[in-house]
Amino acid sequence: MLLKKQLPEVKKVPVRPSVAKKIVVTARPVLQKMTVAKPVAQNPANKPVAPKLQAQKALYKVGHYVVYPTHGVGRIMDEETQMIGEVELRMLVISFEKDKMTLRVPVHRATAAGLRPVSSIDQMKKVFNTLKSRARTSRGMWSRRAQEYETKINSGNIFSVAEVVRDLHQNVDQSERSYSERMIYESALARLVGELAAAEAISHETATDKLMKLLRAKVAANVAAAAAAAEIAKEAA
Repeated sequence: MLLKKQLPEVKKVPVRPSVAKKIVVTARPVLQKMTVAKPVAQNPANKPVAPKLQAQKALYKVGHYVVYPTHGVGRIMDEETQMIGEVELRMLVISFEKDKMTLRVPVHRATAAGLRPVSSIDQMKKVFNTLKSRARTSRGMWSRRAQEYETKINSGNIFSVAEVVRDLHQNVDQSERSYSERMIYESALARLVGELAAAEAISHETATDKLMKLLRAKVAANVAAAAAAAEIAKEAA
């Protein structure tokens, strides 16, 4: 009789359930792009400019003559309104008869742009004194002196223009005078004539005669003084 071999009883080991690790994914914070608004520049035209405009209007009236640095004497023909974007500007309409051109200048920027009224009678008397004064002699390069003269002419300063006429008139009749020197002299003289005519309400021809008479008298006085000095030196020798 065969006996069944009994196998040892295998103990069942309880299988622990695998613990699934919970992976927590931390999302990176999304940085939102912030747009910083640039400060809006205030438009000067939006500021209250009534007092300034009133002062400018009192200074520049339609029909009056004015001086613009790079063009000389002009006449205010009208005052009009223009829209520049959303800004309303009052403009002076200035006519320059000699150059046959019209210029528009904002009223609130007129003085800053160099615009000024025509010189008074008292100021013109001081201009005559400048013309009578001793000319400044310079022996530097003509190109540099020419640039200085051009700067004076375009400065809009009537006394600076008179200095150019005074300094260059002494060589007006010399044959060796250069073309550029003559042109600069004539440009300065034309500016002076135009302002004198507007200041004294005379024609350009009359203003030219008045200035040339003064300049010739000065030259004659200088020649007489030089001759007298030479005669004294001769007697002393």
